[in-house]
Amino acid sequence: MTPEAPVIEALDIAAGVLLVLGGFLSLAAGIGLNRFPDALSRLHAATKPQILGLVFVVLALALSVRSGAVLLLLVPVVVFQMLTAPIAAHMVGRAGYRTGDFDAGTLIVDELAEDIASAGRGDLPGGDLPGGELPGGEARPLPDDPRGASADPRADATPDASADASGRGAGPA
Repeated sequence: MTPEAPVIEALDIAAGVLLVLGGFLSLAAGIGLNRFPDALSRLHAATKPQILGLVFVVLALALSVRSGAVLLLLVPVVVFQMLTAPIAAHMVGRAGYRTGDFDAGTLIVDELAEDIASAGRGDLPGGDLPGGELPGGEARPLPDDPRGASADPRADATPDASADASGRGAGPA
């Protein structure tokens, strides 16, 4: 028996454990995608355990193969997944919100409803009331305008009665 045999055996056991953990997390992500009720809940299952499961599988491959070339091929896979999964989850979440595929009762803070209401988008959730709608159904007040003007900037663009055709005031009388 060579002196490296216990180290190699320990690396193989660690690779096996990481592979099983990665498989378990990927399975949990798949089950979560099928069982969670709405898109906002599903995006957590699609990203968090999936990324960690992928990292565990990649670490298991790196430990079992023990090659620098394989490690150079696996690192970009993990980095690419870590960069794209949060962006994809954000886009899925916004699409689910805009289509109404979410349970408003489970939201603790609904920051997007305020933005939609201030944009005047009545066709989206939270945009049908003057100030938007909170998850409980109560009206959200319009955001304060520091100028004291109306929320619609076009309403302030009407020319003054004393303005001439160029849009400038008539001047002192």
